[in-house]
This record gives sequence, C-alpha cells and structure tokens, in this order.
Amino acid sequence: MRTDMTRTARLLLVLALSAAGAAAAAGCGSAEAGDTEPEPAPRTGQRAQQVADAWDGSRAAAKWREGYHPVAPVVQLPGTGLLRDDADRRAYEIGNFDLRTKLPAAPRGNGRVTWPGGASLTMPLMDAEQAYRTLDRADSPGPRLTVTGARRGEMTVATSRGPATVPAWLFTLEGYDSPLARAAVNPSRPPAPPIGPLGQDVPTDVLAPLGGLTGVAGDGRSLTVVAHHGSCDDGPVVDVLETKGSVVLSAAVTGVQDGPCTTELRGKNVTVRLAGPVGDRVVLDAFTGRPVPYIDRTGAAPARS
Repeated sequence: MRTDMTRTARLLLVLALSAAGAAAAAGCGSAEAGDTEPEPAPRTGQRAQQVADAWDGSRAAAKWREGYHPVAPVVQLPGTGLLRDDADRRAYEIGNFDLRTKLPAAPRGNGRVTWPGGASLTMPLMDAEQAYRTLDRADSPGPRLTVTGARRGEMTVATSRGPATVPAWLFTLEGYDSPLARAAVNPSRPPAPPIGPLGQDVPTDVLAPLGGLTGVAGDGRSLTVVAHHGSCDDGPVVDVLETKGSVVLSAAVTGVQDGPCTTELRGKNVTVRLAGPVGDRVVLDAFTGRPVPYIDRTGAAPARS
C-alpha cells in the first residue's frame, strides 16, 4: 500500500500538472465563455472516446478549423535556419538580443493569412516592438545577437490547416546576409471546448495533462508532445485514439513507486505514431478536453491578443 506521503505527492503532482495545463491553455488565448464543469474520472479509453465524441462534428471543431493555429515555429532563422556558431545559437535560445536601430512605427489595420487552397483569414497585425520583445526575452551575461534593422515581409508557417503564408517582421541581424523572420499575427483564440476537464483527484497513473505539442512530422504521421511525470516513477506513456475528426492523446505515468516521494515535476518528449496523417484533425488532450497547445521550443511562445 502506498503511504500517505506518496498519495499526497501524487495529488500535488496532479495539481501541478493541472496548473501547467491551465497555463498552457492561457498561452493559447483564453477560451470563450461557457466552459463546462470538471468531469469524473472514467477509464482511460472511455475518456478518450468521450472527448472524441464531444468534439467530432461539433461547432468548436468547425471553429478550430477556421482559425490560424501554428504547429511549427513562428520564428525562422536566417538563410538555411542555422546560426553561424555556438555563441549565436546560445544567444538565440536564451533570448539575448541587442537593438541598434529604430523599429518601424506600429502598422495600421490587419494582415491576411492565406492557405494554398485559396482560404484566407484577416487578423490584426503585431507591431515591430511586440515582435521584437518575443525574441528579446532575457538580459543575461553572455553572447548576444544584434538587430540592426526591421521591415515588413512574409513567411510560411505550418498550421493545423496546412502551410500558410503570413505577414512577418524581418529583422536584420549583424553578421548575416538574410533576415530572421517572426510572424506578425497572433494565433487565433481557441473555441470553448464542448467537454469539461477531468477533476484534479485523478491519479497520474490513470491520466495526466500534457505539457504541449512540440512538433509534427513532415508527413503528418507522428506528433511529439511533452508529457509530465514525477521523480518516483518509470516515466510517461501516451496513448492515441484516432477518429475521422480528431486525434485524442491520453497521457499517464507508469511504474509509480511505493513509499515517500518528492513532488518534483519533469517533462519528457514523447513521439506518438499515427495510423494516418493528422491533416486538419484536432489534436486533443484527454485530460483537459482541449486542443493540445503548440509550444515553440526554438524561440518565444507566440504572443496572444
């Protein structure tokens, strides 16, 4: 039997995971009014099916497919995407930038996101200052990248609807012939989910919230997500339920040990293989009942309007 301390540790872990999931959801933009109450804890497969049934054919799914939701970095590095040395790579990773130019004034009006099939979406433009601040996140000792100019342009971003051409700010970096591009529009606000999250008392070896989506393979047949676990277990596993309209991911912790345990929270990248390309299906978290938020690990998280 697990000790009281272990049960407490597991409960605190779920609370921490739930808070992380809420923060990730907030990073994606707040959901609209009408969020439902937490659901009781069913079996893992049953919960995944419930989430799929709630989303497939729903108004929320239709609205999701009408939006702009990146599934790849909204920052593209100069040229082939490779910085020239370890110092520059380190400066970019930690967000150490210097600004040696006057940034253009805030743009007026909206920009247009377009997809190859002809679909488009009009969205408010981010000004150069906002875009720069998503890059310049730190003021730490060590190497720095220097911005010497900025102008408007375009870039291609992988989204839940396929590749999109989006307005971008092109920042000239000292020592580089081509600019660093940063998308100049924020992702769409996610719709209110048609199903509520699970309660916080669900054991982590049954279900736990995911930390986020970090990558989609070029062929769309695999997803990489951050799954959380504690210090006294064998790590996370992620199961997948695929339907015509959704991909539901169920994360859990394996090998939870008996006895006292700390509440340290760890994240691990887990790659999930799919039977078919993800396409425009909504990637959902069985625990939260929400779309899994994309996490840009190569730069700042997208700003939200």
